[in-house]
Amino acid sequence: MSKEPWLTFIGMGEDGADGLSPASLNAIKTAKKIYGAKRLIDLLENPDDKRIRVWPIPFADGIPELLQHRGEASVMLVSGDPFWYGAGRTITRHIERHEWHSIVGVSVFSRAASELGWPLEETTCLGLHAAPLSRLRSHLSTKERLLVTLRDGAHVKDAMLFLLENGFGDSRCTILEALGGASQRIRKCRASAYDLEDVMHPVILGIEAEGEGALPFISGLADDAFEHDGQITKRRIRAITLSTLAPKAGELLWDIGSGSGSIAIEWLRAHPRCKAIAIEQHSTRLERITRNADRLGMDRLQTIEGRAPECLSNLAHPNAVFIGGGLSEELLQTVSKLCEQGVRLVVNSVTLETDALVSKWHKSLGGDLWRIELAQAQPLGQKTGWKTAYPVLQWSVTL
Repeated sequence: MSKEPWLTFIGMGEDGADGLSPASLNAIKTAKKIYGAKRLIDLLENPDDKRIRVWPIPFADGIPELLQHRGEASVMLVSGDPFWYGAGRTITRHIERHEWHSIVGVSVFSRAASELGWPLEETTCLGLHAAPLSRLRSHLSTKERLLVTLRDGAHVKDAMLFLLENGFGDSRCTILEALGGASQRIRKCRASAYDLEDVMHPVILGIEAEGEGALPFISGLADDAFEHDGQITKRRIRAITLSTLAPKAGELLWDIGSGSGSIAIEWLRAHPRCKAIAIEQHSTRLERITRNADRLGMDRLQTIEGRAPECLSNLAHPNAVFIGGGLSEELLQTVSKLCEQGVRLVVNSVTLETDALVSKWHKSLGGDLWRIELAQAQPLGQKTGWKTAYPVLQWSVTL
């Protein structure tokens, strides 16, 4: 196969061919195949061109046909910038770097920021046209500005309801429709007063957040932020545990005996590229973990129903492992064999039996051993006394 690129990404705006550069127009003219969503195809001068292939939904369904014509001069029409929440990322996973090049258009985020006068570097940009609205959750904080792409006009109402249900009904919202095109329209309202029924696609929502429901960015969410049956690493112990696990961008965590999923979910909240696998043998708890992750905007959490260590052998190798439940000699032996050098292991123990096991392994492998004891001031008759929680023995070691 030739080392010359055969696929050209062309970023289009709502002004269609009128807004394309000579290089883009020439690529379209000489292409043997033209791919794109119907909305973008309709903006071409000749939308009935026999070379055109309307890209299907779901998006991944179009990739096999594209690869069947691999090597033929082709154009992929996309909205604005192909690599900002665009098609470029998905398609280039399947082809080599020398096979494509890109003619970048003005992104919808840039257009929206220019219309609103918002500094783009100070604005959170989210592509939710193919992702759940729950991803908004961790970004909602008073005075924060967000630009959010949405699936279609009807999805705007869902977004307003999401804001309202999460305590941000007072947010000032701007609905920006068909930016840059002849049908461009911009309207404003409070989220709680939204009543539009005729919103056009494509649409982007500008949000100036106002509300009382913001989540803190550091680890240690309140226990009631999670649905649980009592099997949860409590808030302050969780904060210490996350600090010991020390998540870094792009790292993968195994959360073994996940319970409510609180450790895995807070690991994911540390950075948008963090990854986590919650491993839980009880199906009811696993369903609860999924609900917690979805509600807190961490839908990228992977869950495994099974008993450790039996279910660990085929998982992607982790950077860190947390064992919060089901600790056994067999589990520690398996984890130490499966994990590559440099993996961080953190174990929390609350029983005498598991304390003895942890102490044995600490003597063998070293690491840090801490006894964490917390007490809370509570009424004691007419006075106040300390109520002590179960102490936690925490062992951490780099394998």
